[in-house]
Amino acid sequence: MFYKLLLILSLSFFAQAAERPRGVSSAKASFYQPGKDFKCLTSGETVPWEFVNDDYCDCKDGTDEPGTSACANGFFFCENRGHRGSYIISSRVNDGICDCCDGSDEFDEKIKCGNTCDEIGRKEREEREAFRQLQEQGYKIKQEYMQQGKRAKDEKRARLSELEKQMAELTAARDEIQTRKDEVEAPETEAKERHQKAWEELKAARQAEKDRVKAAHAFAELDANRDNVVDYPEMQKHLEFDIDSDGTVSVEEAREYLDDSDGVDLAKFQDKIWTNIKDIYKPPAEAQETKEALPDEDVATGSQDEEDRGEDSAKPKEAGEEEEKMPPYDEETQKLIEAADVVRKEYDEAADKVKDAENEVNGLKKYLEVDYGPDEEFSALRDQCFELTDREYTYKLCAFDKSSQRPKAGGIETSLGKWGHWYGPEEDKYDAMKYENGQSCWNGPSRSTHVNLHCGVENKLTGASEPSRCEYQFEFTTPARCKQPEPVTGQHQHTEL
Repeated sequence: MFYKLLLILSLSFFAQAAERPRGVSSAKASFYQPGKDFKCLTSGETVPWEFVNDDYCDCKDGTDEPGTSACANGFFFCENRGHRGSYIISSRVNDGICDCCDGSDEFDEKIKCGNTCDEIGRKEREEREAFRQLQEQGYKIKQEYMQQGKRAKDEKRARLSELEKQMAELTAARDEIQTRKDEVEAPETEAKERHQKAWEELKAARQAEKDRVKAAHAFAELDANRDNVVDYPEMQKHLEFDIDSDGTVSVEEAREYLDDSDGVDLAKFQDKIWTNIKDIYKPPAEAQETKEALPDEDVATGSQDEEDRGEDSAKPKEAGEEEEKMPPYDEETQKLIEAADVVRKEYDEAADKVKDAENEVNGLKKYLEVDYGPDEEFSALRDQCFELTDREYTYKLCAFDKSSQRPKAGGIETSLGKWGHWYGPEEDKYDAMKYENGQSCWNGPSRSTHVNLHCGVENKLTGASEPSRCEYQFEFTTPARCKQPEPVTGQHQHTEL
C-alpha cells in the first residue's frame, strides 16, 4: 500500500512538473493553468494563456514571463534537483552564462550547460554534516560549561550571602578593638610627648650652651687688643661685614653689626650680637684671603692674636659631633608602649580580616554583575587570555577584561579596549562582544575591539584585523556559541527560496 501511494505521489509530481511553464516553482504551479487566462500575480491584470512565456512582458509585475528574460523585474526558478531550488533574476536567462546548477536557465541549443547539482549538493551536505558534528561536539562541551557556570554562580551567591553576614561580626570586632586601642594609646601618647618635650628642652639648652661657647670663641677672635671689648675698628678688619661690597667695612657698617654702639662686652655679644653675625662671620682660617688684602700692620697684629688664642678655636668639628640621639624611654613609658603594641597588633589583624572580606565581597559582586549568557555558558572564558600572532603583532583577548596588541618583535602593549558589553544583534546579542575605551590613537578616537564569536570545539582566537582606523575586529571560536544540532533525518530536503 505504501509503495502504491508513493508511486501515485511521484506520478502526480512529475505530471505537475510537466504541465507548469518553464521557470515556475512547484509552489506557484497552481497559478499557471494551461488553457486558462493567466492573472498577473501581484499587479492583477489578466492575459490570455498564450501570452505566458511568449518573450514579451505583458504583466507589470513580470510574472507572465517566468521562463524568459523579457521582463526586467521577473524571476526564473532553477529546479536544481540534487541540490537546492533557487531563483535568479530574469535578465540572466539565456545570457550565455550557466547560473542554475542544472543548466535550466540556458535552454538555447548553442549553450551547453552541464548539470553539477549532484556534486554541489553532495559537497554542501558534507559541509552541513561536518558543521553538524562540530555543533554536536561543541554543544557537549557547552553543556559542561553551563553546568559549571550555574554551579559557580550558585556557589558565589551563597558565599556572598555568608560573607555579608560575617561582615557585621568582623566589623563589630574591629570597632571594639579600636575602642580599646584608643584607650591604651591615650596615656602612651601623653608619656611619649612628655619624654619628647623633655628631650627637646635638653637639646635646646645644650644648643644654647654651644652657641654661647661659639660666641665666646668668636668674641676672643674679634677682640684683637684683648681689652675684653669688641669695638668697631676690630669689626672693620673683617671684610665679611662689608654690607655694600665696596671692598671696605665702613664705621657705619661696623657699628650696625654692633647694635649701633662703638663696642660691646662679652655678655652683650653673646646675648645680642652673635645671633645676627654667626651666619656670616668667618673664623680666621676661613678668612685668610680677606686678611691678605688688609694692610701689613693689621695682618701682623691678627697673626699674633691667632697664635695667642691657639689652634683650638679654628679646629673643625669631628663628623657626627652635632648628632644626638634621644635617650630611651623610662620604664613606665616603655610599659605603656608595650601594652599599646599588643592591642595595635590585635587591631591590625581584625582590620585585615575586614579588608579581606570586603575585597572578596567586591570580587563576588563584580562576577555576579556580568552577563555570562542565558545559561552561564560564557563564564568558562572568564580569567582566561588568548593570543594570536601575525606577521607584525601579537593580539591578546582576555575575556570580560581587555583586548590588546604588542609588536611581534617586542615592545609596549597597547590597549585595544576594556570589556564593555555584548554587541550582537537584538535577536542574538551573544553573537559578539565589544571592548571599548582603549588607548587613544594619535589625533583620533580611543581604540575599540569588536569580537565575533563562532561555534568551535576549543576556545581560540582565530583572526584579528583593523577594518577601520582604531577599530579592531577579532574572530573567536568557543563551544559556548554552539547550538544543539537538529536530529539527522536521513532525507535530503529540497527547498525553494
